Amino acid sequence: MAGVREMTVGVLGGTGAQGRGLAIRWAKAGLKVVIGSRNAERAQQAADEIEEIAGGDVTGADNAGCAATSDLVLAALPWEGHADTLKVLRTELAGKIVIDCVNPLGFDEKGPYALPVEEGSAAQQAEQILPESRVTAAFHHVSAVTLADLAVDHVDLDVLVLGDDREATDAVRELAGVIPGVRGIYGGRLRNAHQVEAFTANLIAINRRYKAHAGLRITDV
Repeated sequence: MAGVREMTVGVLGGTGAQGRGLAIRWAKAGLKVVIGSRNAERAQQAADEIEEIAGGDVTGADNAGCAATSDLVLAALPWEGHADTLKVLRTELAGKIVIDCVNPLGFDEKGPYALPVEEGSAAQQAEQILPESRVTAAFHHVSAVTLADLAVDHVDLDVLVLGDDREATDAVRELAGVIPGVRGIYGGRLRNAHQVEAFTANLIAINRRYKAHAGLRITDV
């Protein structure tokens, strides 16, 4: 399989904070990026803004166009629309590496908490909806604020990458590694994605308490 620098990276939900932040970093690293949105015009507007900030080759398309023209596709979608969005893209995403970074979370007066998911996790839901795709899970614990701030030239972070397809998880680890300071670390099979998604609630609580943009580092690796 070609290296990620030879691939096109699609970002479903690229107009949201998380997708936009990662797109900025990948564009800055010289990758070809396609921003996806339900509205193609809105996607192109976001792509133009990202290209102005980071340079590179960034275009916009509706979600189907983004999925069809990309080799690796990040699903940075709101949890409420996760299943419905992926269901209509099954054909376009067939054979593609899909990276699910969705965190099913709820919020109340006590703060963030993990929501139950019938399939086990958002990533496992994606796997069931997209049986012809190579589904992985990654980029759950990356601060969108830090990503979007190119004055931060070294992002102090490890990205846990989960999946059952070694070639696919290796590609996602490489994709993480194009961001200066970031390492992609294999984190286990896709069935273990629930606790990775759920831990985002803990990180949000940490960041609120300490007014920080904390992430994760794995020691001794």
